[in-house]
Amino acid sequence: MKRRVVVTGMGAITPIGLSVEEFWNGIKRKDIGFAPITHFDASGFKCHLAAEVKGFDAKNYMDAKSARRMEPFSQYAMAAAKEALEDAALDMSQTDAFRAGCAIGSGIGSLQAMEREHKKLLEKGPSKINPLFVPLMISNMASGNVSIAYGLKGKSINVVTACATGTNSIGEAFRTIQYGDADIMVTGGCEGSVTPVGIAGFTALTALSTQDDPACCSLPFDKRRSGFVMGEGAAVVILEELEHAKKRGAKIYAEVTGYGCTSDAYHITSPVEDGSGAAKAMENAIADAGLLPEDITCINAHGTATHHNDLFETRAIKRTFGSHAANIRINSTKSMVGHLLGAAGAIEFVTSVKEIQEGYIHATAGYQIPDEELDLDYCREPYEEPVNHVLSNSLGFGGHNATLIVSKYE
Repeated sequence: MKRRVVVTGMGAITPIGLSVEEFWNGIKRKDIGFAPITHFDASGFKCHLAAEVKGFDAKNYMDAKSARRMEPFSQYAMAAAKEALEDAALDMSQTDAFRAGCAIGSGIGSLQAMEREHKKLLEKGPSKINPLFVPLMISNMASGNVSIAYGLKGKSINVVTACATGTNSIGEAFRTIQYGDADIMVTGGCEGSVTPVGIAGFTALTALSTQDDPACCSLPFDKRRSGFVMGEGAAVVILEELEHAKKRGAKIYAEVTGYGCTSDAYHITSPVEDGSGAAKAMENAIADAGLLPEDITCINAHGTATHHNDLFETRAIKRTFGSHAANIRINSTKSMVGHLLGAAGAIEFVTSVKEIQEGYIHATAGYQIPDEELDLDYCREPYEEPVNHVLSNSLGFGGHNATLIVSKYE
């Protein structure tokens, strides 16, 4: 028998709020986190907008020395982990540290450190490189730093699957508990890549929107969509084996019931055109949860606002659900916070849990004009109705497809 896994704590650092409560209230208000880039001078770039984290001070979450030894992606992860662990009321002194692990992924790590140290190398020579350059830069340090800070001595991993990183990280943490390798996993995703080379690189790929109007720059599933907006931040959740959670009297937000992942094996950036890869990931997750397709009434879509993603994800949903696809509420959190890359799936997981908790399916902000083939219910307005299961999709460059199912805890 696979062990049951529940969510007992959540934390978030996002472009529309520095806590789960702030983020979720912003989602319900349809706040958008898009504004002119402030992290660097973007006047010479085609893309001028991003969804930056605002008002964040790392010293509010850790001591100054620790903050100096972390890049933004790690700082965001530490802050979200702090909120999640406090929310879960987890006392590590009463926990077997070797049964508590960490799986916090970053898709990229620190582009800031690479840009800064490469400039030093060219201008001042190799002797001036920061001795901590490598541990500042590498993407596993979010998981490493959180494990060190909180004494998590179990499995510590960094899943890197581009835009599916957050979802795969939570999925692998779920499996770790299911099959008895841990009782607790601190898991999620983080990213901080609003940098010159990050923006220039995604712009060169024609993936980013170059719209200068914050209200029209991120329009998932809308005919006017023109690409995604780079976001940053982190989301971390506490997953726990059910009996372990009950024994310590933990509050239980929801249950993780299904996880599926596949590879398109097709193209380095485009999803396979018939949606078959993403469809199989959804099918696998539904089967893993012991559900029928008709049990799914809400999908938190990958929904990037690129032409290919939104079209091919819609095809995948129709392929998976057939005629039932027309009955499903489909929304995109990226319409408000942009694309957080390695953190995207994690913040969308938090959104899914909140939708179940409150019976509130958020709107896809800005969605107005349907496109050909995109004829499903993309939540022009929010719905207030009971939600028993939310299916959350993430699709990453390289053909990575990952799906999680969150369910009301019974």
